[in-house]
Amino acid sequence: MSWFYHHVARPVLFSQDSEQIHNRTLAGLSLASRITPLRRLMEGVFDVPDLPVTVGGLRFPNPVGLAAGMDKQAVAVPAWKAMGFGFSELGGVTWHGQPGNPQPRMFRAVEDRALINRMGFNNGGAPALAARLTQWRQCGLWPAHPVGVNLGKSKITPLDQAPTDYASSFDALRDLADFFVVNVSSPNTPNLRQLQDKSALDEILAALQERNTVSKRPIWVKVAPDLSFEALDEILELVGPRNLAGLVATNTTITRPATTDPVAARIYRETGGLSGAPLAARSTEVIRHLYRQTRGAMPIIGVGGIFTAEDAWQKITAGASLVQIYSGLVYEGPGIVRDIVEGLQDRLAGGSWTQAVGSDH
Repeated sequence: MSWFYHHVARPVLFSQDSEQIHNRTLAGLSLASRITPLRRLMEGVFDVPDLPVTVGGLRFPNPVGLAAGMDKQAVAVPAWKAMGFGFSELGGVTWHGQPGNPQPRMFRAVEDRALINRMGFNNGGAPALAARLTQWRQCGLWPAHPVGVNLGKSKITPLDQAPTDYASSFDALRDLADFFVVNVSSPNTPNLRQLQDKSALDEILAALQERNTVSKRPIWVKVAPDLSFEALDEILELVGPRNLAGLVATNTTITRPATTDPVAARIYRETGGLSGAPLAARSTEVIRHLYRQTRGAMPIIGVGGIFTAEDAWQKITAGASLVQIYSGLVYEGPGIVRDIVEGLQDRLAGGSWTQAVGSDH
């Protein structure tokens, strides 16, 4: 599977525009999601072993999840479980539907195994997403793993009205997903990252938790890798008072790695958030800091530059209870989940998952 993807499928895919092939792939997975024999075939081909993990009251078949941004419109919800993911995070979704930023807006730095995107929360809006999730449930195709939704701010909404914007999306979706992630760290919506300021974030979380008294869905916050440790510590001060389930570390970065490759240099001049291998070290550093500051008491979902089981293991031993992939799926192909889970099983060697988490400390 890996050889075929690297030497046959990926060259064909990478010869096409990044966003176009992304949309075509999702269209194919959407079709497969609705056809039972195709879903069963996917399950048989990928055949990911069980590595159950319980975090925040939710049971995950394995700790490897799909990161937000891959399936913004929830068009392939059943397919992610069929590919072996232990959980999936849909979106980001905003209250108002919006087209996102002008194209082109997705780029590959292939030699560095990196992606740059400036999508800008392109989506049909929270009511449209709610309708689609309802359809999946009514069709009996809801996946047997936790499904989360990434919440963003609508571009047309002023910053001082952000709490209402996030809360409106949550109201529409709270009974349709298992957990929610507050995205205040995307670099692709103007001024959004200002909402990582402690007081601004506190207002958003207060509005969400006010509406969460009945459904009591776990609410996470996704942080940027570009924040200082001092800024991260201020966000940590909200974990207890706002009853957060944990933090997702990290979103994409606005920094760029040094390169002498003229092709990569041209790609890196594009604006947007960078993900993939160049982000790996910094995201792990942020995970390690968050784990150390909370003494392991707060769950962390590790994201950024995970391509192999060893990459995932570094995040886990630094303090992540779960991990997510996006760029790794693009570069390594759909067999990546099985490879990572099998590699994690080997590293655990029969030991306890909870003992592995943060064991570097």
